[in-house]
Amino acid sequence: MPRISTAAVWIISVWLGIGIFDAIQTVLTMRAEGMHHAWAHLFITLLLTYLPWALATPIVMSLGCRYPPVQLRPFQTWVIHIAFCAAIGVVASAWNAGLETLLNPWAKTGAPDPFLHFWLYKFYNGLLSYVFLYGAILAVTYGLDSRETLARQQIETARLNEQLSKAQLNALRRQIEPHFLFNTLNAIAGLVRERRDDAAVSMIAALSDFLRCVIQDSNRQQVPLEEEMEFVQKYLDIQKMRFAERLRLSFDVPSELLPAQVPTFILQPMVENAVKHGIAKRAHGGEIHLSAVRSNGMLTLSVYNEGPTLPADWEKGSAGIGLSNVRTRLRSLYGETFRLAVSNRGQSGVEVSVSVPFAEK
Repeated sequence: MPRISTAAVWIISVWLGIGIFDAIQTVLTMRAEGMHHAWAHLFITLLLTYLPWALATPIVMSLGCRYPPVQLRPFQTWVIHIAFCAAIGVVASAWNAGLETLLNPWAKTGAPDPFLHFWLYKFYNGLLSYVFLYGAILAVTYGLDSRETLARQQIETARLNEQLSKAQLNALRRQIEPHFLFNTLNAIAGLVRERRDDAAVSMIAALSDFLRCVIQDSNRQQVPLEEEMEFVQKYLDIQKMRFAERLRLSFDVPSELLPAQVPTFILQPMVENAVKHGIAKRAHGGEIHLSAVRSNGMLTLSVYNEGPTLPADWEKGSAGIGLSNVRTRLRSLYGETFRLAVSNRGQSGVEVSVSVPFAEK
């Protein structure tokens, strides 16, 4: 047995409800005025009045979707709708004339009118009602179609944002690998030349662990802060081998914040900038301090490095480009509900902080 679609159920229910309301209202009004008729026949007649409109509704809705009333060629659109509204009016008035002739008891009490005259009377008398009903169907159709279009656009936007985030993540991954590999391999080569074999082996092992983290779970947009900290720690382990005592590290990350979800590789560019533009430029090195704080529903990750402060045009340099990529990625993930701030800490260093909505998986 074929199933009735949800749209058909709604159409039948709406027109049945309108017919019942009109029938009840008419019967109550006539009884209040002292009229006496075969109420069952009258009720059925009024209930069947809207049958042509119920049957025509799917066609009107289809025309409304194909020729929306707000499209670029309004003349052609309105000609089509006016013509179809008139056609429904002709059919509906003929149907109503036939109903009143056959079923309506009070139609038989007076002098009988010819069917054609009764038909034309019904058409002209109900013209405004036909226009109103047709317009109401068009308005509902336009509203439903607009809602569906908006939902499709939101789904498509979400899909495109996800693709953008993945592309940015892949671009970041490719950005990490080449120059970092170059610097690390140079450092390993230097250790080998100095015959510091144990140190070279340790750096190779650390590099292997780091690259494994880069490759694994390549499609994840977010990871627990604990995993991100482990990844950054592997990166810093390698840098520690390069800079030795010149690089000093400190962390202030409460354990209760470790399950928080953060963007994958969000800390690595911040720490890399701290090493490249801070520690590497000082003969005696300096400290990098990484902290995490939760406040007002936001998780703030901060990386501070001792070293030269930022010049006024710092955003034009490589540090600015790297952080601009971070900002673009954060916007694709969080819209405008994030904060990326870069500031000088007096004359002693630079702090970069990222605030994102706090969430646990």
